[in-house]
Amino acid sequence: MAQFTTRQQDGASIVDVKGAIVIGVGDVQLREAVRELLSDGKKKIVLNLADVTRIDSSGIGELVSAFTTTSREGGKLKLTNLPPKVYDLLVITQLITVFEVFDSEDEAVASFG
Repeated sequence: MAQFTTRQQDGASIVDVKGAIVIGVGDVQLREAVRELLSDGKKKIVLNLADVTRIDSSGIGELVSAFTTTSREGGKLKLTNLPPKVYDLLVITQLITVFEVFDSEDEAVASFG
């Protein structure tokens, strides 16, 4: 079971993701977490993936969907603290060029300007 905790920092919403983002588990929760923020008018979203233990193609698809939905709503979604396996998957799928990826939360938050 994945856990999603949201907190605010300098006008940005940081979503701490813990556990697996896989089909039927974290993928739906990720979608709901992002949509909830957008419906509350929160347009600066940082996904902190430091504690993600596993991600599958469904989870990757949900990351792309979250990015697309956020962009369509006029917001920005950024990723931080990618575990090596998640980073490697994004490189292999060439999605690393789609997402803005940061080494730290502070850098990600500051990049909103």
